[in-house]
Parts: sequence; C-alpha cells; structure tokens
Amino acid sequence: MKKIGVLTSGGDSPGMNAAIRAVVRKGIFHGLEVYGIYNGYSGLISGKIQKLELGSVGDIIHRGGTMLYTARCEEFKTIEGQKKGIEQLKKFGIEGLVVIGGNGSYMGAKKLTEHGYPCVGVPGTIDNDIPGTDYTIGFDTALNTVIQAIDKIRDTATSHERTYVIEVMGRDAGDIALWSGLAGGAETILIPEADFKIEEIIDRLKRGHERGKKHSIIIVAEGVGSGVEIGQKIKEMTNFETRVSVLGHIQRGGSPTAFDRVLASRLGAYAVELLLNGKGGRCVGIQNNQLVDHDILEILDQPHTVDKSMYKLSKELSI
Repeated sequence: MKKIGVLTSGGDSPGMNAAIRAVVRKGIFHGLEVYGIYNGYSGLISGKIQKLELGSVGDIIHRGGTMLYTARCEEFKTIEGQKKGIEQLKKFGIEGLVVIGGNGSYMGAKKLTEHGYPCVGVPGTIDNDIPGTDYTIGFDTALNTVIQAIDKIRDTATSHERTYVIEVMGRDAGDIALWSGLAGGAETILIPEADFKIEEIIDRLKRGHERGKKHSIIIVAEGVGSGVEIGQKIKEMTNFETRVSVLGHIQRGGSPTAFDRVLASRLGAYAVELLLNGKGGRCVGIQNNQLVDHDILEILDQPHTVDKSMYKLSKELSI
C-alpha cells in the first residue's frame, strides 16, 4: 500500500483534527502518500481530494471541528453513489481509507471494504455511542462543556431559587446526560436507556422543597423528549419557578481536551497501522486504556449501552 485517504463524516466532534493529523503524519512517517477527502462521502463522490503534506496538518491539533469539513450524504447509501466514490479512489490511486465518524460513517466504510477498498473506522462523535470502545473522540470535550454550563446555571438557580431543566445532546444515547449529571450534581437525570415517570420527578422535587431545598437541576437527554415540554409540566405540577436551557450545538465545538487530543492521536495512528498490515473492514477503539480493533459489521450489529451502575449511583447521591 502506497496511498491512503482520510475523511471525516457525520456530525463534527472536537478531536477530529488531532485524528486527521495523526493519520497524515503516521502515514508519511511510513512512506505513504496521504490524501484528504473533503466534505465526507459527498466530497468522495465529487472528487474533492487533495494530497496532504506534513505542513497541511500543522497547527490543527488544538482546533475543534474538522479541517476536512463534513457532510451527510444520502447518495452514498446507494450502489450508484458508492461506485462514483470508487471511481474517484481509482483515479487518485488510493488503496485504503481511514474514516473518522460515527455509525453512519462506519456503514460507508464497510461498503467500500466490500467493494475492495480496505477501510478502518475511527470513532469520532460526542455521543460516545459506538460499541467496542470505552470512549469516542469528542465525548470528553463535550462533557466538560456541559459541566461548565451546569456549574454556571446552578449559580443562577441558587440565586433565584429556581428549578432548571437543561437539555443536552444524545438522541439515542444518554452518556452525555449521565456523565454530566453525575459530575454536576444534578437532582434528576433523564436518559433514553431508562424509563421515567414525571410523577417520580415531581415527588423528588417536592421532597427536596419540604426539607428546605430551594433549587434543583434536571438534566434531559434530547432523545427522552423536549426539555421545554418537561419544564412546562414540572411548573404546572409543582408551581415552582422553572426555567429551561437547551445547550444545543455549543456542545460540539471548542478546543479539544488533552484527553481527546491524546485519544485521537492514538486511534488515528493505529488505524494507519492496520491498513499497513493489510487489514480492512475494521474499526479501532480503546478499552481499559488499550488500543483494540473490531470487525465493523460486528460493531454495527451491537446495541449501545450505558453504565447502569452509574445511573443507579446518580439516584442514590441525589436523594
């Protein structure tokens, strides 16, 4: 193998640039030519491909987002779209590909591998919802962004004696809500992986109020429902002064933490090692601080799970 490509796909996450840098420099170190594919699979189809040098990835390790840009591409889900992408890979002589992204990105990598182009997936998503790895690139940064917001909102909640509902990202996964809620001392955490009853939340708020508690923080993963609607129900059922904050896309941005920079560097470099060893259709991860790789198809078939012991602990500590 003499030429490899790298692309980022799906939602951006802090640390993607560090992973791109690792892929490029690890590849060049081993004598490979490395090509950046811009705008994800959409850019692959249209041929937005450029050779990257050492200097191309200088001064990016600390930057959020992705220098290669990203886009969702419905066309690549079709056989015709995949064939167009393969034509571009042939045109540039690219023999292997590193794909940085989430589940949808992995599916594209799997399809290309089936067409004869070895691909390795690198988990880049703030949701931490990729099986086969303890952490995904961007999760730690997003988590710290949310915690900072919780701390600031708590100051206001305390000053005004209010209940605050904070909606965080996590359509299908509750990791951001669970971790930030536990770290931020939230009284209630709502995640997609666990059922809840609004009556239980109300009872907990009232019990706290009766013992003199003047403010509360409730963390809601977006996959559970609208934070605004939940906040309205709480206000109607308790008559407590209630406010809602939807953190939104602020969670995806910002300079990556040291943890995410190191994680991205390790995973990006490991992906190149797999390609050099002739391994495709794999995805990399970290488990118990050790680099691992799995078959992409097997990972895509596995459901995401959260640590239920952490969820149980959050309830015990917010009694």
